[in-house]
Amino acid sequence: MELGAVGDLAINLILSKLEPKEVAVFACVSKKCRVWASDELLWSKFCFHDLDLSSPLDHLGNPTPSFKDTYKIWREAFRMYPWPLVRRVKRCWGRLRSWLAANLPEAEATLRKGVSEEEIKGLERSLKVKLPLPTRVLYRFCDGQDLMDGNLAAVSWGLIGGYSFYKHFVNVYLLPLRSVIMETKEIVHKLGFSATSKYILIASSSTYIEKLFFLDCTTGQLHVGTRNLTTDGEMIPCVPAGMISSVHDVKATHQQDAMLLWLEEHCRRLESGMIKVREQGKFRGISQFPEEAPLCSTAVTNNVQVRASSVFVPELSNLQDESEKYTFSYSIRMRLLPEGCIINGLYYDSCQLHWWHWIIRANDEVISDFNAEAVIGKFPLLLPGPKDFVYESSISLPTSQGSLEGSFTFVPGSLTDPKGSPFEAQVARFYLQVPEYFF
Repeated sequence: MELGAVGDLAINLILSKLEPKEVAVFACVSKKCRVWASDELLWSKFCFHDLDLSSPLDHLGNPTPSFKDTYKIWREAFRMYPWPLVRRVKRCWGRLRSWLAANLPEAEATLRKGVSEEEIKGLERSLKVKLPLPTRVLYRFCDGQDLMDGNLAAVSWGLIGGYSFYKHFVNVYLLPLRSVIMETKEIVHKLGFSATSKYILIASSSTYIEKLFFLDCTTGQLHVGTRNLTTDGEMIPCVPAGMISSVHDVKATHQQDAMLLWLEEHCRRLESGMIKVREQGKFRGISQFPEEAPLCSTAVTNNVQVRASSVFVPELSNLQDESEKYTFSYSIRMRLLPEGCIINGLYYDSCQLHWWHWIIRANDEVISDFNAEAVIGKFPLLLPGPKDFVYESSISLPTSQGSLEGSFTFVPGSLTDPKGSPFEAQVARFYLQVPEYFF
């Protein structure tokens, strides 16, 4: 079968339109077909399209002789799983690693290498569960995080991140399999779960106030504990139930458990800028307080900018208390823009907070309207520049949604040396609402 250069180009073009499995079948036709089907450019395309690989590396990160070998090794390593699921998980971890490398490399460095099938089977034997297929593949690519390095700063490097207010500091990280086994046995016994329980602890806060996430290996749903977790096992589903399907069917082409959906949603929020890295003193970590509209409000009054947003706090919520059922934390970020404070054409190089006014709603009903002095005991003096004064607090509502709005009264100059009349900087209405996804 001699086609010449033009014919070779035509065959290569045709093969580039096929799926890898079809190319493998074509290679069986003849020796010449095998040569055409072994073209490195062709297999580099398959590796890039399916696995986002731009160089020939196996699933452990080791170099391979060729892109064709790379593709074969990957398919063999994950032969027990539907290939679309493997591709999807690979893409999810790739996106998360890329974002962390660019924005929080300290956290990216804590991600562990993937585990083997034997290690997964060891967990299943030890805990007497069967992991949902998507979770199995997730652990094949990354064995959670390793924060056991004695570095206190590592408490802020959780992949999921968190929030803080008063003395409540939460930062959630993914547990490696060894910790899943050890901590599941300990916590399930402590909580008095049934001996036949299929819940395993998959993620938790690495800090003082524990926030615990449990995967139900039977349904594939992820749950987070409430304030009543230790007394009666109360938990809340983290992912909309209707999205979870086929978690144990190895023949199904479309599997979704909560872990995969949860990480994909987290990735979307990171990439969109909805949540970002925040620095607090010497700590850097992912803040769950939204930074973009519509979940974050922004108002500018006389060049004082106030941004505000909230997060639901499941671990302090009490679903059995009808008056204070849902707990939210809210974050206020205020700054004086570089142009300084300008009131009626007059310029002031500083202003200081004195009073604040809040209007709190549960659903659309006003349940509180009050004024107070200072914030968290402080009277912040704002100077022109990019640095925010940040304060965070919390509130409990009887309803799953509500809102906050109000104003801060500032004095131009300072409280001890006022330069003009006080003015009110608006806090645009922002929402307190139980989300679809819980982080």
